[in-house]
Amino acid sequence: MNRRQTLANLLRNCSKNLLLDKGLQAHAAVMRMGLGSDLMLNNDLIDMYGKCHRTGSASKVFERMPERNVVSWTALMCVYLQNGNAQRCLSLFGQMLSVSDAKPNEFTFSTSLKASGILGVAENGMQIHGLCVKSGFEWVIVVGNSLVDVYAKCGRIMDAAQMFDTTPHRNLITWNAMIAGYTLEGNGKRALILFRKMQEQGEVPDEYTFTSTLKACSGLGAIRQGSQLHACLITRGFPCQVQTTIAGALVDLYVKCRRLFEARKVFEQIKEKNIISWSSLILGYAQEGNVQEAKDLFRQLRGSMCHQIDGFVLSSLMGVFADFALIEQGKQIHALTTKIPSGLDISVANSILDMYLKCGCIDESERLFNEMLAKNVVSWTVMITGYGKHGLGKEAISLFNKMQQDNIEPDSVAYLAVLSACSHSGLIEEGQEFFSRLCCDNRVKPKVEHYACIVDLLGRAGRLKEAKDLLESMKLKANVGIWQTLLSACRIHGDLEIGREVGDMLIGLDGDNTVNYVMLSNMYADAGYWKECERLRELVKMKGLKKEAGRSWVEIEKEVHFFYNGDDCHPLTENIHEALEEMEKKMKAEMGYIPGLRFALHDVEDESKAESLRVHSEKLAIGLALVRGGLNKETKEKKTIRIFKNLRVCGDCHSFIKGLSKVLNVVLLVRDANRFHKFEGGMCSCGDYW
Repeated sequence: MNRRQTLANLLRNCSKNLLLDKGLQAHAAVMRMGLGSDLMLNNDLIDMYGKCHRTGSASKVFERMPERNVVSWTALMCVYLQNGNAQRCLSLFGQMLSVSDAKPNEFTFSTSLKASGILGVAENGMQIHGLCVKSGFEWVIVVGNSLVDVYAKCGRIMDAAQMFDTTPHRNLITWNAMIAGYTLEGNGKRALILFRKMQEQGEVPDEYTFTSTLKACSGLGAIRQGSQLHACLITRGFPCQVQTTIAGALVDLYVKCRRLFEARKVFEQIKEKNIISWSSLILGYAQEGNVQEAKDLFRQLRGSMCHQIDGFVLSSLMGVFADFALIEQGKQIHALTTKIPSGLDISVANSILDMYLKCGCIDESERLFNEMLAKNVVSWTVMITGYGKHGLGKEAISLFNKMQQDNIEPDSVAYLAVLSACSHSGLIEEGQEFFSRLCCDNRVKPKVEHYACIVDLLGRAGRLKEAKDLLESMKLKANVGIWQTLLSACRIHGDLEIGREVGDMLIGLDGDNTVNYVMLSNMYADAGYWKECERLRELVKMKGLKKEAGRSWVEIEKEVHFFYNGDDCHPLTENIHEALEEMEKKMKAEMGYIPGLRFALHDVEDESKAESLRVHSEKLAIGLALVRGGLNKETKEKKTIRIFKNLRVCGDCHSFIKGLSKVLNVVLLVRDANRFHKFEGGMCSCGDYW
């Protein structure tokens, strides 16, 4: 074997085993022996440097080559693609076509198509497809597979299916690309059909097939098919404990199907847990309300920081802590983002901003927003939404206008944010003006949600017939949410005529939604129509519908305490009830407070009604804060207590908290399903409209 071939073999071994030091020595030997211009060895050097993640060195070798062939161009394209620079890969392909005599082969086309798929640019893929047809490479299997893949990744699933159906040759990669495409599109049923069909035709699934098919089951919530796949993996001897992608897909499947026991069992068996598995399980526990377990897992994840946490995972975890208002854990992630590269992602900064706003920390969020080095339309929208939820409508409007002055064009969500802010603050004229601007904006089309904000604004002003006329005249099809907005306004203003009509329409549209019955029943209860209430209650019982349980929580000394309506599980329950009774007496003596008995069940005695109101979840959470925080004692310095609830705050609790803020000289910040309520000095920021 001559020296040239020996060096070539050595370089290929270095590429295969990622031996950069030996590769550098081999490169030095090539130069010493006067083989620096050798075409084959230079191609091998490009490949070696690329595999060892030395993109710059690979590029230098390419630039110094006196002669290049198709292998040279394709090798450097692969280097860029493998090292995350799909755009540079495509640019090099264009350069090859324009300045080189070398003609692309099937591997050149395949690489350029993969780059197009990663970038999600369908037009590039279509142009390359045209070149493949002209040069006769369309039906070469490696090119055909890449065409299926690029169309699927670019959202052109019909084109991908046509390519799949017409290709004369298929292998496992072809099937995998099509199954992954259907899964990505959200067509899990089609992915499962294809999975069964490929086995009928003799193909044996590999880890990529199983991963995509498990994701399809997750999307469908198909626990039976997912469990069957899990059993199939076990019987075929797949080492799920070491195949992290399959293990992660299994954890995600069981989490999405609300089988946390099985998810945890798979998770514990994984030998090298990746960040996807950790985040899936944390999200699963949080979504099921087991926040303590989610926090414990996050603590374990932070303790094993061998994992490279990417921006998506950081944003997802931040979203969990934002939804449950876990400010301490949110601050920990914020601190973490300053130490890792992905913390610089603008999506991460936006999620941190959202977390502070959802935790009621308006000052921190303003400071963070002002310090952000880069902002996109999402950044502005998050801040505008936050102002709106806090009842700071004028600030939201000012920020929306400043966004446009900074040449950031509002999208559909940004318009929704400012309209919602106007709605929460009762800024009727301003809201109508922004709605007119939206209708005149050629880039954005009004959606039902935008109309719902105007319906809410008109409802707030008592202009119910005008709101109903707008709803019925809009060109878009009205959804359940917009009718619920109008029904809520009817209840507040006691308009039974329109309310009854809207309620009947809602039950006709969505007869299995408990919320519709509850809203209509509450309207009748406010008006004293108890027979109608009873009829609706019986209808709900007959249909087997269940109302979502009211749940509130409060964080005291970094510990989160959850309460349901009527909850007596807390060890301090007796003290909580005593504190609440004491506050009621104090408020009655100082302010003439009377419990809103109309918010309790009508068919019980008044004394029992008062007791049932006292055990509403938000009151229990406040009661614990009184017991643990000493807030039942008057102080000169105002304290702030934060309470969070999954549903709308009821009228009696709203009145109670207003009174409490006055007699105790405290600020109570309550986040319910609709907005933030800032109770201070006996007043609420919502203006008693929520």
